[in-house]
Amino acid sequence: MSDTSLKHLALIMDGNGRWAKERGLKRTKGHEKGAETIREITTYCSNHPSIETVTFYAFSTENWKRPKLEVEFLMKLLEKYLKNELSTYQEQGVRFKAIGDLASFSKSLQKRIRETEDLTKNNTKLTQILALNYGGRAEITSAVNTLIAEGKKSVTEEEISDALQTPYSDIDLLIRTSGEERISNFLLWQLSYSEFYFSLTLWPDFTAAELDEVIKNFEQRSRRFGGV
Repeated sequence: MSDTSLKHLALIMDGNGRWAKERGLKRTKGHEKGAETIREITTYCSNHPSIETVTFYAFSTENWKRPKLEVEFLMKLLEKYLKNELSTYQEQGVRFKAIGDLASFSKSLQKRIRETEDLTKNNTKLTQILALNYGGRAEITSAVNTLIAEGKKSVTEEEISDALQTPYSDIDLLIRTSGEERISNFLLWQLSYSEFYFSLTLWPDFTAAELDEVIKNFEQRSRRFGGV
């Protein structure tokens, strides 16, 4: 079995801090530039003939360990991003969805997230998912606990998949930028048979042109899903 159609793309956006440091800038400037890259990549995906979903690892459960001021900036940047991107979502037919434990965020940010989800729910050209305060192990644990609470004595893979926060499709291609080669607790269940690509480019410098080249590489691969 071989399938090279790219329907669900996932990205670990790494390198914002190093991008800023190399230029003698504050780390926050790297995050601002990184947000612009999200827009560029989302626009590319919305115009791609086969991509249906793009998932960005925006804030992990471990990112709370960063300096308090940086975390506070990231929260404000996210709220600003969603406010500014709403018109783009509507123009490009992009549905916005957030996954992760949002309860730790401020009430205003939670409201902004839910409002953006609601206002874009009927858009069908592309689904953009932001993983926020997200951890793959936590997502699987939550899904299993949900099934236990429903009275399940044993569960199937299909039932776990349906109970996850991301009941869309398995990931076809995962890209991580900045040269790091690990998945950092991201979409552990959904990455079972994904193709991986590790780019040396820091996230703020990652472009739609490079993504296009990565996808061409992906399309040349043979995906056998355990077969021959």
